[in-house]
Amino acid sequence: MYLSQYIPFYKKNLKIAIPIILSQLGGGLVTVVDTIMVGHLGTVELAAASFANSIFLIGFVFSIGLTMAITPLVGKAYAEKKGKEIVELFQNSFLFVIIMAVLIMIILLLAYFFMDYMGQQITVVELAKPYYILLIISLFPFLMFSVYKQFVEGLGNTAVAMYITIIANIINIVFNYLLIFGKFGFPAWGLVGAGIATLLSRIVMWILFVVVVRYNLTWRSYVQSFSWSLFNTKTIKRLASVGFPIGGQMFLEISAFGISTIMVGWLGDVSLAAHQIAQIMAHVSFMGILGLAAAGTVRVSHEYGHKNIYNLQMSITASRHLVLVMTCFTGIILLSMRNYIPLIFTTDSTVIEIASTLIVLVGLFQISDGMQAVGAGVLRGLTDVNVMVRYAFFAYICINIPVAYLLAFVVGLREQGIWIGFIFGLSCAAILFYLRYKKKIKLLQTTLNKIS
Repeated sequence: MYLSQYIPFYKKNLKIAIPIILSQLGGGLVTVVDTIMVGHLGTVELAAASFANSIFLIGFVFSIGLTMAITPLVGKAYAEKKGKEIVELFQNSFLFVIIMAVLIMIILLLAYFFMDYMGQQITVVELAKPYYILLIISLFPFLMFSVYKQFVEGLGNTAVAMYITIIANIINIVFNYLLIFGKFGFPAWGLVGAGIATLLSRIVMWILFVVVVRYNLTWRSYVQSFSWSLFNTKTIKRLASVGFPIGGQMFLEISAFGISTIMVGWLGDVSLAAHQIAQIMAHVSFMGILGLAAAGTVRVSHEYGHKNIYNLQMSITASRHLVLVMTCFTGIILLSMRNYIPLIFTTDSTVIEIASTLIVLVGLFQISDGMQAVGAGVLRGLTDVNVMVRYAFFAYICINIPVAYLLAFVVGLREQGIWIGFIFGLSCAAILFYLRYKKKIKLLQTTLNKIS
C-alpha cells in the first residue's frame, strides 16, 4: 500500500497528537529545568531527587493509568452519541479517582518509613524525605486535573490541556528558581523548594481546568447534568475494569525503572546522579512518543465506536509510522549529543563520563520504547487491557529486571548493564503488544462480518 494513502490518517492523528506532544514536552522541559537547578546544588541533591522520584513515580504512574480509562470509554460513547453515558462516566470518574487517590497516597506515605532500608546513602535519604512528602501531597490536585484532561481528550479536544500545562510549567520554573536558590527575598529551600514549586503548579493546573470547563458551554452542560442518581457502582466498575489493567501495565513498567534506580543507588551517589541524567533524557524523549500513543488511543476509540475496521487499521498503522520516524530522529540526536548533554546538568567529571555512556543506551532503545507505547495505546483504545498486565509483567519483571541485575552485578557492566536490561524489556513488550492487537483486529473483523 502506498504511503500517500496514509496522508489523511497522518493528518488526523497529528491534529490530536501535536497538542499532547507539546503539553508533554512542556512537562519534560520542567523536569529538565528541575534537574539542572537541583544539579547545581550538588551531586548528593541530584541523587536525592532521583531516589525520591523513583519511589513516587511508581504510585504516580499507576494513578495516571487509572485516569486513562476515561478517554477510551468516553471516546467510544462520544462516537456512538450516547450523551447520558458520557455524563455518567465523567461524574463517576471523580468518585473513582478520589477514592483511589487517597489509597495511593496512603501507600506512598507508608513507603516513606522504609526509605532508610533501601540501601541508599544516609545523606541522600535525609535530603530525599521532605521532597518526597511534597510530591505525595501534589498527587491529589494532579489527578483532579487528569480527570478533566482525560475526559476532554475523549471528546477529541487535546489543545486545552496543552495550554493549561504550559501555564503551569511556567509557574513551576519561576517558583523553582525563586525557592531553590532564594532569589528576590524568597527563602533558599533547595530541594524542598523544588517540591513546593511542583505542588503549586499542580494546584494551578486543577483550578484552571475547572474554570475552563465552567465557561465552555458544551463541557459545562455535562457538569450541569450531574445528579446523585447517576452515581452507580456499575459505571465505577467499568472504569476500574479498564483503569486497573492500564495502571497495572504502567505500574510494572515504571517499577522496572524504580527498581533499577535503587540498584544503581547501590553503586553510589555518583552513579545515581548519572542515572538521573539518563532518566531525564529518556523521559523527555518519551514525551513525543506518549503524545502519539495517546492520540492513537483517541482515534482508535472513535473508530471502534463507529465500527469502521478500515479506518481503525489505517489509524493504527499511521501511528506506527509516525512513532518510527520520531524515535529514529530522537535516537540520532541522543547519540550525537551524548557527550554534551550531561554538561548542562553538572560539572562533576565522573558523573558526566558515566552519564554520556548511559545516554547512548537511551538512544538505542528509542524504537522499542516507541513501538511498545503505541501498541499499548492501541489496546487501550480497544479497551483490550486485561492482557496488557500479563505481558507487562513478563517483559518488565521477568525479563528486564533479571537481565539488568545479571549484567550489572554478575557480568560487571554496572550502570550500563542496568540500562541494557531496558532494551530487552521494552523490545519484549513491543513484540507482545503488536501480536495482541493484530489478533484483536482479526477477531473484530470476523465478528463484524458475521453481523453483516
